Amino acid sequence: MKRPTDLQRQLQGYRLTTAEILYHLPDHPAVLQSFLWQQLDIAPRFPMLHRFLAFWEREIEGRLHSVRVASVGLISAGEWRQAAQLTHLH
Repeated sequence: MKRPTDLQRQLQGYRLTTAEILYHLPDHPAVLQSFLWQQLDIAPRFPMLHRFLAFWEREIEGRLHSVRVASVGLISAGEWRQAAQLTHLH
């Protein structure tokens, strides 16, 4: 079975999701490091992000501190706005 393209996934409700992950450095637990993760995911459940965080906790030594998530749909209805002025330049 062929993997769906990004466009097909967006039409199925996937959105561009960005997560800022703060984690403790293994050698210096008092120091926090930042990691950015970005993927198409389904809001508000975020199954891809949860799967990545489960992998992180299982395989990576840096203990998670916090995760901040932002999500936006890339395909949306077009915006219409009335122009206040129209000017022609030659």
